[in-house]
Amino acid sequence: MIIEQARQVLKTEAAAIERLIPLINGQFTAAVQLILECKGRVIVTGMGKPGLVGRKIAATMASTGTPAFFLHPAEGIHGDLGMVTAEDVVLALSNSGETGEIVGILPTLKRIGVPIIALCGQAESTLAKTADIFLDVSVEQEACPLGLAPTSSTTATMAMGDALAVVLLAERKFTRENFALYHPGGSLGRKLLLTVERVMHSDEDNPVVTLDKTVKEALFVMTAKGLGATSVVDDQGKLTGLVTDGDIRRGLERGHEFLDKPVTELMTKNPRTITADKLAAQALHVMEKNKPRPITVLPVVDGEERAIGIIHLTDLLRQGVV
Repeated sequence: MIIEQARQVLKTEAAAIERLIPLINGQFTAAVQLILECKGRVIVTGMGKPGLVGRKIAATMASTGTPAFFLHPAEGIHGDLGMVTAEDVVLALSNSGETGEIVGILPTLKRIGVPIIALCGQAESTLAKTADIFLDVSVEQEACPLGLAPTSSTTATMAMGDALAVVLLAERKFTRENFALYHPGGSLGRKLLLTVERVMHSDEDNPVVTLDKTVKEALFVMTAKGLGATSVVDDQGKLTGLVTDGDIRRGLERGHEFLDKPVTELMTKNPRTITADKLAAQALHVMEKNKPRPITVLPVVDGEERAIGIIHLTDLLRQGVV
């Protein structure tokens, strides 16, 4: 009984969303165009459960390139309507279209001269008739068996708000980089904004040995720097190879005598590299996709192939680049 009832709720709400598809028409296009041409902000307003949905819609728009904020209608009639200007667009949410607090601010909104887009379930309601654009979010039934708690209606309104936000995102040619700019604290922001330069070990922390050194000397440098690898460079500082702790372990299988051999006999020539201006996420991609096996360290070179740093897998993981 419990499982079947839960499934029925999802079926009812899914049907409510599917019902919206043929309702996307010229009014939707007009709403998108109105918002695109708006010189101010989208002011989302709603009361009760639709108000909570409105907060989410405003947040989604704001994070995807459409300046927006939520205005509580009850606070609006006590002074917050002063936030609204004629250059804004109001997105008003009410399933019945007769919510007292919403209807109460309509005359003032009209007097200000701000255009109104209604997300409403009743075409003949006060809100729908007063609005400049009416987006029909009506549902045949609520998922609540009592037909009282807003369920399907709020789901439909949320979905229509998402449709608006995503279409606006596409029309504005909003990019992943733009999204990251508004989400610097999230994992996506770290992936899209964090560069190799900010993560790499450079200067005194950069393990480097020259071509004339022995494997033993390279091991001393690797141990001192604690990164499990060292770059091998020529007299001009250009990268010629890489020695890792894995190379050392494999060498020890042949006996300790190899420690006195030139580092050139052990190093990996022409290793995979990256430049400091690349994204840290790209460095992770290079490490993971290396053939025949993934690598954990990556030398960082400049435009003249000089070894200016090194980046380790743990540095990326520590920064949340996964």
